[in-house]
Amino acid sequence: MKNRTAIITGVSRLQGIGRAVCLELAKRNIDIVFTYWTEYDRQMPWSIEAHEPTAIQQEILAQGVRCVKLELDLAAESSVNELFDFAERSFGPVSILVNNATHSTESSVDTVSATDLDQHYRINTRATTLLTVEFIRRFVGQQGGRIINLSSGQSLGPMSSELAYALTKTSAEMLTYTLATEIASRGITINAVNPGPTDTGWISDSLALDLKKRFPLKRLGLPEDAARLIGFLASEEAEWLTGQVIHSEGGFRR
Repeated sequence: MKNRTAIITGVSRLQGIGRAVCLELAKRNIDIVFTYWTEYDRQMPWSIEAHEPTAIQQEILAQGVRCVKLELDLAAESSVNELFDFAERSFGPVSILVNNATHSTESSVDTVSATDLDQHYRINTRATTLLTVEFIRRFVGQQGGRIINLSSGQSLGPMSSELAYALTKTSAEMLTYTLATEIASRGITINAVNPGPTDTGWISDSLALDLKKRFPLKRLGLPEDAARLIGFLASEEAEWLTGQVIHSEGGFRR
């Protein structure tokens, strides 16, 4: 894994899955380029402190690898080329892409609007797809390319009050299935990870009590649980895995 570079999107919060993924890859001697967009996080109930992206960068650098960060609105049409150009200027060719950024707000049949759908689509479907395609186009190695998408288990059951999110986020799984065969000859694997309900700061105390009853291990998923799996999928040992959606949910019962 020496001298490899990974792009991880949506890394802004100290409690987030993105931070855990960055640290896991850094432990594997992979240089890190991560994006964040504080305007979105500030609108969410969990919010964000201004120092968090820099604190994450310092944690990564402490692992002995190189790390740069870029505040970037992935909804902007120019963002994809801007990100890859930035990463290549910083460290050279990119060999790992983790599509972790997402847009998620509540929307039901009574409240969903065209604006809701467009906001979710621009991040969950369009940005994820265009980042993936650009990675494939720019990949220069003969093997070792890795694309890992984050799913949320939309194919396993309904998601109440999250109509726009469920509709657009399921594209991560379809993208994974659709591209796997086409890009295998280019030395690239593509997989998706559904981490299940994960304690990243959004779960209330009452919801946590309910969710824990549905986990055989009687605990919530942790960001590190997803990160360890993603670390494996990014490794050379995962060469034989592609086109898979892995529901890493700790036996969660719906």
